[in-house]
Amino acid sequence: MVIEKNNEKIIDMIKDLKTMCATLGLANTGDEYKIISELFTYKFLNDKLQREYEMVQNEYEDYEEFIGFVPDDMARIPADCTIEYLYHLQNEDNFSTEFDSALVKISEENADIFSVETASGAKKPLFEPMSTYIRDEDKELELAKRAINILVKYQFDKIYDMGWDFFSQIFEFLIKDYNKDSGKYAEYFTPVSAGVIMARITCDDQVNDKVTIYDPAAGSGTLLLCMANEVGVNNCTIYSQDISQKSTQFLRVNLILNRLVHSLHNVIEGDTLRNPFHKEGEDLKTFDIIVSNPPFNMDFSNDVKVLEGDKYDRFFAGIPNVPNKKKESMAIYQMFLQHIIKSLNAEGRAAVVVPTGFISKTDKISKKIRQKLIDSNWLKGVISLPSNVFATTGTNVSLIIIDKRKKDDKVFLVDASELGEKVSLEDGQRTLLNESDVDKIVGYFKERKEENGFSVLVDNDQIKENNYSFSAGQYFAAKVSFEEISKEEYEHRIENYTEKMNEYFSINEELQKDLIDKLKGLKYV
Repeated sequence: MVIEKNNEKIIDMIKDLKTMCATLGLANTGDEYKIISELFTYKFLNDKLQREYEMVQNEYEDYEEFIGFVPDDMARIPADCTIEYLYHLQNEDNFSTEFDSALVKISEENADIFSVETASGAKKPLFEPMSTYIRDEDKELELAKRAINILVKYQFDKIYDMGWDFFSQIFEFLIKDYNKDSGKYAEYFTPVSAGVIMARITCDDQVNDKVTIYDPAAGSGTLLLCMANEVGVNNCTIYSQDISQKSTQFLRVNLILNRLVHSLHNVIEGDTLRNPFHKEGEDLKTFDIIVSNPPFNMDFSNDVKVLEGDKYDRFFAGIPNVPNKKKESMAIYQMFLQHIIKSLNAEGRAAVVVPTGFISKTDKISKKIRQKLIDSNWLKGVISLPSNVFATTGTNVSLIIIDKRKKDDKVFLVDASELGEKVSLEDGQRTLLNESDVDKIVGYFKERKEENGFSVLVDNDQIKENNYSFSAGQYFAAKVSFEEISKEEYEHRIENYTEKMNEYFSINEELQKDLIDKLKGLKYV
């Protein structure tokens, strides 16, 4: 009951913030998500700090002394920058300036932990002044006053002991209106069900307490958070890169919500393919676990020459061709997949979303990547998901599971295309995987349980013989069904089949004669 009530309160606050933006003419603008994500984060950090102070205030002389000992997972918010303090200043003529100054001061106080970095080395502060996002100076004061009154209206003090299940729902609501493609790479928001499958299959008992988890096209971080939740937030360090400013902003919020503040300095805004940030000396940094749902298709034609000379030697299978008439259909997921393979350490594991077409395509690059995985004995399995599981693409998708620790030569293939419930949502037709669907996929995969038409265990040699195809359907046993019938029924059916065949043969004979007659009637001109 407490969970539901707190959930409702937070959602109501987000709704109020969106209404505020609409009233000020900021709805559906490029700045709306920045305003809402910043104010939400400010509220979350403010209330978390105040709650902590209330519990330990007897141990300190005053609030200012307490601030000097704040743990790293909390933002240091000076007394004159708290929501409560600013609330009492709202009638001042210069309140919008005071509000902006407070946000800037908080950002400066916490720059060492809460900033995110661009690939070029620039620091993105925790907060920008609210006035940055509004073009009409007359509305700056109104924005500040409306914002502070909304923030003070709700209390989040009881939510901080909640876990991933709670905050993932809140986060999903926070970003639901901004799940639109933008930027050079499309922003893909992975459904939690897919993330849970990838995390539960990739994670196992061999996980230690210093796991590194990486996503080179992180988006808003759903996959990273699913994996971190499975491993344990205190047992892992997150690394990410994404070219999208919006996605990086949301990822920061996501990490803050889920007690992964210690990984914020590893969140990088930048182009992974052209300029990978995470390195060890002159080489790419390698990781224990990689999860990713990279963009499938995008125009990357201007960067082909640069990538062909890649100094990290990532693209062993090659760079995808640039289609002449439709450059935006360039298959850049193939480059991300090669980058991921290169970024795994000697005992690394990966779970990657790819178009289902990739698992059996005969083009040179697709086949070469699949061949690499089989010949190196790194492919643990493939799971083909139902259509329309992802809201942002109508493309059927599959999960490629890689494990460099593999000892045998077996690969587990799953065709889960018939699972799930088809529903109509605001963003169109979707297939939702419920808990039992997820449990079946994960359970069968971990146990390597075979079921004709659903799952099959094959060896590397079988895959090689089938042109390195990862499609489960090619390895299922042919289905033979039997039906008991009487002798009379048998003879009746045979008679019918014979009549039908004779009819088809007669039609075919007539068609042949007609075609020959027409050919004879043709004249040279």
